Amino acid sequence: MPGDGAVSRSGRAFARLSIRRKLLAMVLLPLLVVLPLLGLLLLWWGSAALDRLLITKVRADLAVANGYFERVLGEVGASTAAVAESQRLHQALAAAGGGAGWTALLEAFREREGLDFLHLHTADGHLLATQRGAPAADGTLAPHAPGQDRTSVELLTPVQARALGAELAGRVAVPLLPTRNAAPSLRQQEDRAMVLLSTHPVHGSDGRLLGHVQGGMLLNRNLGFIDHINGIVYPEGSLPFGSRGTATLFLDDVRISTNVRLFADAQGRTDRAIGTRVSQAVRDAVLGRGSTWLDRAFVVNEWYVSAYQPLADGNGRPLGMLYVGFTERPFTLLKYALLASIGVVFFAVMIAAAVVSLRWARSIFSPLEQMEATMKRVQAGDGGARVAPTEGGHDEVDEIGRLARHFDELLDQVDRDTRELQRWNAELDAKVAERTAQLAEAQSQLVKNEKLAAVGQLTASIAHEVNNPIAVIQGNLDLMRELLGPEQAHKVRAELRLVDEQIERMRLIVTQLLQFARPSEYAGYVEAVDSIRALDDCLVLVAHLLARTRIRVLRSLQATRPAAINRQELQQVLVNLLVNAIHAMPEGGELQLSTRDWQGGADGQAAGLEIELRDTGPGLSPELLPTLFQPFVTRKKDGTGLGLWISRSLVERYGGDITAANRSDGVRGAVFTVRLLAEAPTDTATTAGAGD
Repeated sequence: MPGDGAVSRSGRAFARLSIRRKLLAMVLLPLLVVLPLLGLLLLWWGSAALDRLLITKVRADLAVANGYFERVLGEVGASTAAVAESQRLHQALAAAGGGAGWTALLEAFREREGLDFLHLHTADGHLLATQRGAPAADGTLAPHAPGQDRTSVELLTPVQARALGAELAGRVAVPLLPTRNAAPSLRQQEDRAMVLLSTHPVHGSDGRLLGHVQGGMLLNRNLGFIDHINGIVYPEGSLPFGSRGTATLFLDDVRISTNVRLFADAQGRTDRAIGTRVSQAVRDAVLGRGSTWLDRAFVVNEWYVSAYQPLADGNGRPLGMLYVGFTERPFTLLKYALLASIGVVFFAVMIAAAVVSLRWARSIFSPLEQMEATMKRVQAGDGGARVAPTEGGHDEVDEIGRLARHFDELLDQVDRDTRELQRWNAELDAKVAERTAQLAEAQSQLVKNEKLAAVGQLTASIAHEVNNPIAVIQGNLDLMRELLGPEQAHKVRAELRLVDEQIERMRLIVTQLLQFARPSEYAGYVEAVDSIRALDDCLVLVAHLLARTRIRVLRSLQATRPAAINRQELQQVLVNLLVNAIHAMPEGGELQLSTRDWQGGADGQAAGLEIELRDTGPGLSPELLPTLFQPFVTRKKDGTGLGLWISRSLVERYGGDITAANRSDGVRGAVFTVRLLAEAPTDTATTAGAGD
């Protein structure tokens, strides 16, 4: 891989460096790389932590402002309810008075409760009287429905706003001022009124609806209300470093009441930013999506740490926003100052540590450089070259100093002993390898010859002693069926079938033994067999076994050369291995079949191919592996123990081999590898032809 090559090259380049440069690199690398990275990480973390603290602060400020806003809204509702339930109002309604009497009564109630306006409506919602005089003929209960007891933030249309009276109506209109980053708009003026509105029905003693009392507070240009909120959230001295706190009420995206200031004029005077608009990003988030904005925002002409909360009317429709925030610049300057201080401290520590580390590193690499120079002189032929003696006693120098003293004494002896030891080791390894190979070959051949001799004798005895009894048993079994007749034989058909199966099993054992003992009589013609086609044919033969399991077959067939073997015998070997693998996975699993060329010979060309079968069964136990290919070795209850033995014998007849092992790729299971030659040995081909 390209990355591995780059790492290897960098490792070799580092290895070629002198000990001086290696020590300097090891000392300075943490100082010049790790410490700056830690410093940058601390700077980033500190900046993020301060930003989070500011957002947490403004979130708490918004909660305080919203709490006060809800409190005032509740007071408006309580005041209106007190008027509606007062005995004086009920007496006035019962007396059916009017005119100046109504006006004086409502004005007294308004002043007592601290409301901006107080109206009396009939039961059907028409305006009956106000605190300022006779009502307009078309005045109606708005925007609450007749009979409702409701307190909420509401919007009044320009027509409804005129019913508030000339003094209050004069505060409603807010001319729109050009504002940076605001959403495009063709409006020139905001004529609607935002009010804290409470409607309370008036019921008689008999429960009959007599009318409605509607009172409230106008929020347009209500500077006392917004300054009081700002004073509660940001009292004098609550913000450090000269930061200024502000609060604002928005109707839609227009500031209708705020203590945010515009730029100072030539005389140094400032005016409130009433009529300016919020940025489009904030408008889309708060009014468009109904979420609360907690982030920095550009307010009129300066960046603020800001919190915007949507305000909704009694029906849940968004109609404006409540804002609190404070100027960001003082905190930004403080943050930069703190970060710069941290950077200076880290830089100073890094420089001091580098100076001290370099002095200590020099005490290490200087003696080592002297020893290296001595080694070079010895290699150049200067037999008298030695390291200069180190000053001081044995206890006055460190390990490197003592090493330099012993270096001269041990140099020649170490070199001589090393060469002698290497020569002895080489001779010993060669002799041990030669003797081990000879012993293994002789032992393997001896065991095989003993097995063949034993099997030959056993086969002859079995052929004579077993085949005749089998024939007698089979003949008498057939005679028994005839004597019993179809009806009686049907009653014992299960027992007769069991006897037939056992007879056939005995014949199979005798045939397999004969096949191994006299291979020349059973060997087939050698031909060029396509391993892919052979595997496909074998999968067809075991398809009925696979159909009864949940085994998934994966194939990776990459061999390019045919195998030099008899087709039927290769099929016998592969079917035996496939059946063993299927039996090893009764609960299902994965069977991987792969083929590939293997290299052999001095020319490096492909000399044959390998067929590999991997299963996900229980694997092979350590006790079974050494004897797996020996006769009569099996872990099946109904197996003969001859299948693998005969399979290996068939493959070895054509110069190949079969090996077995457990999987080494981290997956449980066994792997069987069949190695075949691409060209059959001369003696094998001759034997196979003679047998046929």
